[in-house]
Amino acid sequence: MGGLLRVRDLTLSFGTDEGPVTAVDGVSFDLDQGEVLGLVGESGSGKSVTAKALMLLNPSNARYGAESQMTLTTEGREIDILSLKGAKALRQVRGDKISMIFQEPMASFAPAITIGRQMVEQLQLHRGLTRADAKMLSVEMLERVGISEAAKRFDQYAFELSGGMRQRAMIAMALSTKPKLLIADEPTTALDVTIQAQVIELMKELVGEFGMGILFITHDLGVIAQTADRVAVMYLGRIVEHGPVRDVIRRPAHPYTRGLIDALPKLTDLGAPLTPVPGDIPSPLERPAGCVFHTRCPVAEARCRTHVPATRTIRSRHSAACHLVEGVSV
Repeated sequence: MGGLLRVRDLTLSFGTDEGPVTAVDGVSFDLDQGEVLGLVGESGSGKSVTAKALMLLNPSNARYGAESQMTLTTEGREIDILSLKGAKALRQVRGDKISMIFQEPMASFAPAITIGRQMVEQLQLHRGLTRADAKMLSVEMLERVGISEAAKRFDQYAFELSGGMRQRAMIAMALSTKPKLLIADEPTTALDVTIQAQVIELMKELVGEFGMGILFITHDLGVIAQTADRVAVMYLGRIVEHGPVRDVIRRPAHPYTRGLIDALPKLTDLGAPLTPVPGDIPSPLERPAGCVFHTRCPVAEARCRTHVPATRTIRSRHSAACHLVEGVSV
C-alpha cells in the first residue's frame, strides 16, 4: 500500500507569559496505508501534541515552525494540512479523513446527548447520510466493536456504559466515518488487561479490513510490541529512535529506549528489581542544550551536553539520534 502521511521537520511551540515553549522539535516520520506506527515516550515527551497537530487541534497559542510540513495523501490527492483554513476545510482532517480515539472516552462523548445521536450527527456532517442510514451504520459499527445489544446502547448515554464499553463505543464512532488515518492516543491505558487485549486485537483486525493507517500513541512498549509495525521513541519533543518494532525492542540503540525497556516488569524473572529511567523529564521551559536526554543518560559524555546528535542509520530502516551510535556502519 502507498504512503498515507508524511511529516517533515514538525516544530511546534506555545506562546506563554514566560516566552515561547517548544513542545515538538524537528519531528519527521511517514505512515503508510495499512500500517501501525507506535509513538512511545513518557508523559511530557510531546506525543499528544504531535497527534493533535495532525488535526490542527492544538490551542490558539500554538505556533508552527517555518519548515514544518504535514501532508496527507488520499484518493490520489495530497492535502497540505497546515494550509487548511476555515471550518469546511478543517472538516477534511477532523473526523473525515482523520479520526482520533482519546485515552478517556468521556472526553469524546457529550454527557447530555445519547451515543447514537452523536454518531448520527457525525455521519450526517461528514458523509451526508440520511438519519435512517446513519443510524443503521452506527448500530452496525457498535456491533462490529463487540458491543452487545447495540440497538439498545445506541439510545443510551455514555455514563450508562462501563469503561470498556465506552472505549469500544468511542472506537466505533471514530471508525464509522471510515477514516484513512486513525490516531489512537493512549486508547487502552484505562482498561483492564483482558479488555485491553480485546481492543488491541480489534484495532489490528480493522486495519486489515479498512486499509487505514494508525498512529498508536502510548507510554507502554509492551502494548506497542503487540500492535505496531514500526515504532518512534520520543523524548522532550524529539524522536530519538525509530525503526521496525522488533529491531527497536530487541536491539535498542538509544539509552532512553533501553531505559524504557529495562523499566518493564519481567515475567521470566519475577524477583528482578524494576529499573526506572533515572531522574525526571525536564520542563519544556528548561530544555537542556545538546542531547535533550543527557541530564538522565547513564552513559553521557561531555559532547552530549553541548552538541545535538545527528540521526544516524544503524541498520535497514532503524535509526537513532545518539552520539554513541555515530560510528555504527549501515
